[in-house]
Amino acid sequence: MRQLYYTPEYAKTGDVIPFYNERTKQFENYYLKNWNPDAPKDQIVYGWHRIVTKDLRTYQEVPTNIQGGTGSVFYEDGLYHMFYCTFDREPAAQWARHATSRDLVHWTDIPEEKFGPDGEIYRTSDWRDPFVFWNKEESCWWMLLAARENGTTERNGCVALCKSDDLSHWTYHKPLYSPHMHQGAYECPDLFRMGEWYYLVFSSYTDGFATYYRMSRSLSGPWIRPDRDTFDSRAFYAAKTGSDGKHRYIFGWNPTRGENGWGFDPGTDFGADYKSWNWGGSIVTHQLVQHEDGTLGVRPCESVSGAFETSVTELFAPLTGNWMVDTEKTSCSVQEGYSAAIGSHQIPEQCCIRASVSYEGKPQAFGMALQVDEHFDFGYYLMFEPDFSRIELRSGLRMYEQGGQMFPYAVEMERAFVMEPGRDYQLELYIQGSLAVLYIDRDVAFGFRMYNWKNRRIGLFASDGGICVKNCTILTEEE
Repeated sequence: MRQLYYTPEYAKTGDVIPFYNERTKQFENYYLKNWNPDAPKDQIVYGWHRIVTKDLRTYQEVPTNIQGGTGSVFYEDGLYHMFYCTFDREPAAQWARHATSRDLVHWTDIPEEKFGPDGEIYRTSDWRDPFVFWNKEESCWWMLLAARENGTTERNGCVALCKSDDLSHWTYHKPLYSPHMHQGAYECPDLFRMGEWYYLVFSSYTDGFATYYRMSRSLSGPWIRPDRDTFDSRAFYAAKTGSDGKHRYIFGWNPTRGENGWGFDPGTDFGADYKSWNWGGSIVTHQLVQHEDGTLGVRPCESVSGAFETSVTELFAPLTGNWMVDTEKTSCSVQEGYSAAIGSHQIPEQCCIRASVSYEGKPQAFGMALQVDEHFDFGYYLMFEPDFSRIELRSGLRMYEQGGQMFPYAVEMERAFVMEPGRDYQLELYIQGSLAVLYIDRDVAFGFRMYNWKNRRIGLFASDGGICVKNCTILTEEE
């Protein structure tokens, strides 16, 4: 069975460096590979790996000889250019680097062109992830970097700016974006234009963990923060964009869990669902959608949404509450208490679940439960919460005392989503093993992981309100 979301054997996908090759008419991307502890020693090759794809789903992978961190790749005057970063340990230092190639496989580093922060505009602690592009307005090359600005507080994360006429010698300029908001450098900066708008994309790992974007009608700003300024949930990071000339896509990684690489896991083992996130996981690619006001949404790639050929209609049986059930619609209008219903089919290992859902009244929460049984306790709950204008994921341990001890806060995982009663929302949930990505109206994405529970069923629920689910189907691929 072909994967929906690329996950290398014995490894995790880290940051993706998108590159659409106009000469071959396909994405010839690169990524940083994070090997698993159980990887066979004779298979481990560190550094950048090249992944070629024609459909944004199936990849052919080969390693390169480049050892370093995230950057950018482009073609200019018969030569491919790679800008990347390297790290020194003693003394600690970060460097922007330049390499060239004629075949995208064999790269020649230019050691005399490496450079770090100036120590005046930018602190010497952070200088990585260079993104280089030609600025037509100024007729020169621009380089954006993850950096920290010299300032009065520790909230100095920024997108640094350097300029060059020849791709070899760079001058320092004040940051392109420096909101004095976060304590860490803004990682994996990316910039593109779509219509009348410029978009600045970056990732932050302090006071949140997500890929963000800002928008402006000019490269000189101001950079506007949209109401929903992320592309996905916390489980989508280090995302960068690439275009094939027809559509623009954003490539990020949905992290795995369980290695305790940061040393944060609780002493008691409650299963992988309750372990810290790893660095890297599986490549998740969204197609960008531009709204009339310039804000952005995302939808599934055609190679993912069009992968399924077989479907079965999901029928639900009431557990609690007053339900009305037929082959096309399942609804419950009880306005007091918790109503639950259970589906009839086991959730396949890889599938798509599609349905439309609406609500009435003022429910505390409503939504879909995954990998549950008739006890309606352990599993995963996709909760729509109108009063908080959000969608939330809660896992089964939250239903018990140990969950209250482990999660001393109200929300486990959330994303902003404004909703209104009586409106049908189209849901598409793509599942690949532990990985899941929910799309709402092919505009809002919410990715997550499910480890502890599998081979169980779908559930529906509403708390102090009504829910109506229509045309719920489970789609699978023919093998």
